[in-house]
Amino acid sequence: MDSKFDFGAQDRARTVYIRPVALDSLPRDVREQMPDVQTLYAVHDTDGERLALVQDRNLAFTLARQNELRPVSVH
Repeated sequence: MDSKFDFGAQDRARTVYIRPVALDSLPRDVREQMPDVQTLYAVHDTDGERLALVQDRNLAFTLARQNELRPVSVH
């Protein structure tokens, strides 16, 4: 099936991506606030802008849904 489908800009704008972020890849001031954490979860928009950082994957999905966004996991 090679038919193109236009999902529309509105649906795209509501999609956010959840991905793990290694703490050592973040700025020092962020790392200092989380001394016992190894991985955080980032919520990114479709342009790649980081919208939020949270400690728990489930919290990232909940945060997105509470803001009427559609979370998608990225590995």
